[in-house]
Amino acid sequence: MTRYFFDLNNGDGQTLDEQGLELGSRDAVMQEVTRILVDVARDELPEGIGTEICVSVRTDIGETVSVATLTFRNQWLDESRET
Repeated sequence: MTRYFFDLNNGDGQTLDEQGLELGSRDAVMQEVTRILVDVARDELPEGIGTEICVSVRTDIGETVSVATLTFRNQWLDESRET
């Protein structure tokens, strides 16, 4: 198993993962990346036009092995209506 660290950048700057997780496959790494992106999106998506959330995955020797980005964009098509 390899220890992976999941560093987050959500527009407020980067948050480095100091603990990491021991995972045994790329599928397990992708499941964790997906979980992080969905959790952050649910908790932090602004009411504005959009945002971008990025998770960089690095190994215990500091090698970045994956970068995943979730982009949210919203455009009101009828600016004159308010809900």
